[in-house]
Amino acid sequence: MASILNPYISFRDDARQAMQFYRDVFGGELTLNTFGESGMPDAPEADKIMHAQLQTDSGFTLMAADTPPGMDHNPGTNISISLSGDEGDRLRGYWAKLADGGTVAVPLEKQMWGDEFGMCVDKFGIGWMVNISQPQG
Repeated sequence: MASILNPYISFRDDARQAMQFYRDVFGGELTLNTFGESGMPDAPEADKIMHAQLQTDSGFTLMAADTPPGMDHNPGTNISISLSGDEGDRLRGYWAKLADGGTVAVPLEKQMWGDEFGMCVDKFGIGWMVNISQPQG
């Protein structure tokens, strides 16, 4: 897989409904993963969406999640740019450049789902997420 770049939208509590709407608009395959399914079954947000991905027949990819309690959610500024793929060295290089002079919210490191993931805001105020897929085994 090559690296891909796509929008990632944050919602307060209605990511599921929004992504189902976008699937109705664009068609395609929708995958929804809750916080509960991702290792937090007893958390208050267990039924909320930790990660949603819509892959359309037209080649569009749209990702989204519900914003966890305690994190800021500001409509109008709730879109980040997601870089993902399995080209680890290339994606780590992008991460280093994006984070330089910016603010790291989540360090780029292995996460509970097995991938390397990090979040930062670059020096121009743009939010970025980098996910490096790990081989499935």
